[in-house]
Amino acid sequence: MSKSIIVALFFLFGFNQVKSQNVEQIVIGTKHILHSNILNEEREYWINLPESYNNGEESYKKYPVLIVLDGNTHFKSITGMVSYMSGNGKIPEMIVIAVQNIDRRRDFTPDKIITVRENNTGGGKKFLSFLEDELIPELDRKYRTEPYRILYGHSLGGLLATHAYMKEKTLFNSFISVDPSFGTWDAKTMDEKLDSVTVNSFERFIYFATANWGKRNIRNRDRHLRLYEALNSKCEGKFYAKLEYFENENHGSVPPIAFYNGISEIFKNYGISFRDVDTKAQLIEHFQSISQRLSWNFKPPERLVNRIGYRMLRSRNENDKSKALEFFILNTENFSNSFNAYDSLGETYEVSGNKKKAIENYKKALELNPKSEHARLKIESLSKSE
Repeated sequence: MSKSIIVALFFLFGFNQVKSQNVEQIVIGTKHILHSNILNEEREYWINLPESYNNGEESYKKYPVLIVLDGNTHFKSITGMVSYMSGNGKIPEMIVIAVQNIDRRRDFTPDKIITVRENNTGGGKKFLSFLEDELIPELDRKYRTEPYRILYGHSLGGLLATHAYMKEKTLFNSFISVDPSFGTWDAKTMDEKLDSVTVNSFERFIYFATANWGKRNIRNRDRHLRLYEALNSKCEGKFYAKLEYFENENHGSVPPIAFYNGISEIFKNYGISFRDVDTKAQLIEHFQSISQRLSWNFKPPERLVNRIGYRMLRSRNENDKSKALEFFILNTENFSNSFNAYDSLGETYEVSGNKKKAIENYKKALELNPKSEHARLKIESLSKSE
């Protein structure tokens, strides 16, 4: 082989190496297999973790869980929206689980459908048992989950989500039912299901989306509206639900926009701006209202409180500076394993001239995060100046 060819091949190989080194995969999730004893089969699910999940400094965090039916269809769009919306603080960060299909007609129909030909419908209750008794415990063992769970379903998946909402007991707290297929629920069946609904259902939140079915639209809308109004009438207190009609969307196009609206409705007002908060009492009352609506204790997000505190700490108004301390203390109370909460509190005491309390909180921050150079240097500097 001539020298020129060797040089050419070396250059080509080297160039390809450089090219390949510049190529990096963007991973949005991982695949997992769980053997279900209930269903007697292997079930695949995909999981998307929040960006902060693998940040060692935030390893104390736990996350709500969103379980998506028809996961192969909706995984990419939903994980993208969750990432964007949680990044903007509109909703909490959450773990997204997309359950892959084997036989959706079997798994998503809670009742046996009588047809001329034999069919395998009616496995919905068994499938829900798989979700609640096998998949959720598996997730709780493997990941830092918060026991607040949302079930998303479209079409037959929406039917199953509605059925789960109407059960007396379920591990799910909120539901997004997108254009649910109520074709198998005639008036008699729907009335029987409504009769069995207990007050437990009304402690949960449900969002219904209805799409435009063209010539069959009246029947579709009527079924959804009938169920919604019946549930509303049966609820003695405030009915935590919403029904939304999409005139310009059909059954196939409605899922993305319905998910966005649905998750926004569940976490309505969660994304309050740090500029709109004046007092700690106002902030606490705001999130208590959200917690009451969702029947779960949602604390003011750490990052939000941190931003409010620093806005006040840097204010020219001395009254605001004094209020900053309340917010940083609130973060240490709500997130006692966060080094950043104590680091920020230490800085606040330092600015106010309380060196002793500043050192005390910097030491707590360093204890929680021994790699924090900022806390270590602050301790050294303040200790020398005492």
